[in-house]
Amino acid sequence: MRQSRRAWIKEGFGQIVCITTASAMAQGLGAQGGPFESAQAESTGQARERTLYSGPIVDTHQHLWDLSRLKLPWVRGSTKLERNFTVADYLDATRGLGVEKAVYVEVAVDDSQLAEEAELIIELCAARSGPTVAAVIGGRPASPEFGQYIRRFAQSPFVKGVRQLLPASEQDLWDRPEFIRGIQLLGELGLCFELCMPPTKLALADRLVSRCPQTRFVLDHCGNADPVAFMSKTRLREVKIDRPPQHSVYEWRKGIEALASHPNVVCKISGIVARVPEGRWSADDLAPIVNNCLEVFGEDRVMFGSDWPVCLLGASLREWVEALRQIVADRPVSFQRKLFYENALRFYGLSTG
Repeated sequence: MRQSRRAWIKEGFGQIVCITTASAMAQGLGAQGGPFESAQAESTGQARERTLYSGPIVDTHQHLWDLSRLKLPWVRGSTKLERNFTVADYLDATRGLGVEKAVYVEVAVDDSQLAEEAELIIELCAARSGPTVAAVIGGRPASPEFGQYIRRFAQSPFVKGVRQLLPASEQDLWDRPEFIRGIQLLGELGLCFELCMPPTKLALADRLVSRCPQTRFVLDHCGNADPVAFMSKTRLREVKIDRPPQHSVYEWRKGIEALASHPNVVCKISGIVARVPEGRWSADDLAPIVNNCLEVFGEDRVMFGSDWPVCLLGASLREWVEALRQIVADRPVSFQRKLFYENALRFYGLSTG
């Protein structure tokens, strides 16, 4: 039975792990979740120079949909998402931000429409009427028909990879031999697979990557980290959050480190803002997740993604970009340019023109 995206987002709540002040300092985190190193430097009068990135951006995680053409069961009932999101809407959302190119990512359509979705986005990329220049299409790697399906679309210069959300009803899917063979085929065709699963399933992703060393992987949304897990009790009260975190900090960090140990995995800095309470969050609430991923993956294996329009559940695309610029402002400009632009060009094989 196919799992809806909304149910998948809500799946599984882990137990929170309390972090002592000493361990937070060791991890570079302050009491409010902001960078401890920056706070410490400022208190000693040794603050590093901060430069807000103002260069070009490649958005590696763009969604678009027309509900008159595609069936998206997971958006039903959502006041934010149950409407069309077009290229024109995206241009409005990114105006003035410097977004030069975007990579479309599949939107969990009904299985019967996977090929239609792929054809639509290839047509859009070929038209060159907007910033969308490449796509990660939907697919079912465990399906007996997957080989024929993906070979058909692999011929397109715009198709860069495949994504399938891990279904809550099939938690062992990524361990199945037929699925693993499908992912290995992607590597043979020069395509990537995007890992998108609950944060409690990072170990499952690690096993899949270990079995497919010739396939390149993208870890979506910082492993779907939950900002609530990193907030202090004081901060939780301030922003009026009373739900439990979706995972423990320790297990998430352990899983991220395991995936980062594989040279064929890169990490998208994306998605996490969709999990914050709208209008009641700050860049400091996201900083522990972002900084941990930047440190363990390194400057050459991280890429910015907006996750628009899903990001609207917590913030506008502009607010997310501005928050990330603040979080990385004390890093070298060369590092920031890799995060926002250069790494995406290289990984997806995009031209600079």
